[in-house]
Amino acid sequence: MGIKILNTGPGSIKPGTENQDFDTGFWKEKNMTEAIKSGDTIAVDYTGKLEDGEVFDSSEGKQPLTFTVGTGMLIKGFDEAVIGMKKGDSKTVTIPPEQGYGPRNEDAFVEVPRMHFPEEIPLSEGLELQLQDPEGRPVPAKVAEIGEESVKMDINHFLAGKTLVFDIAIAQTGLTPPPAHECGCGCGTDEKDCGSGSGSGDGAGCGSGCEGGCDH
Repeated sequence: MGIKILNTGPGSIKPGTENQDFDTGFWKEKNMTEAIKSGDTIAVDYTGKLEDGEVFDSSEGKQPLTFTVGTGMLIKGFDEAVIGMKKGDSKTVTIPPEQGYGPRNEDAFVEVPRMHFPEEIPLSEGLELQLQDPEGRPVPAKVAEIGEESVKMDINHFLAGKTLVFDIAIAQTGLTPPPAHECGCGCGTDEKDCGSGSGSGDGAGCGSGCEGGCDH
């Protein structure tokens, strides 16, 4: 079982996973004036906050987040918020847990034998780590309880049960979707597609959830 400490500072949690590099030589612009609809590939700048104003992620200082609308690459609330917008538009949207990372699941705990934790990891309650499921996919987790023989891990997404506030600005529209191996990782990315984070409400990545990046 692979285990590593996660970087949990602002900007480390993408609304799903890491942003794609925005290569204007590849992302060919088509029609910038049409309203965004499901199936369009777009690029957005964003800042994600909790209700108290705490920023948990932002694209500021990074390349815009590129994704295809309506394909489940992002959490439902973010995905639906951009429909009807145009290049240059901006808005602030409040996303309830049901359209974000879902409610907390109080049964979402696993016991991990202490032998699986590298000695260099200083275990403490609340420490956020990354585990691997049987298929080798990353699963963000938090240390809930430390026992003599095992460690109880909370595998709820750290944004599960929380209302999210996103400032969204449309940077580009009418882009050409990336090849199949170039997944457009973003807020709420489904780990089946991008190898990290969690899809909407599955409690895994934005892991969003958003940790990790695309498999290239």
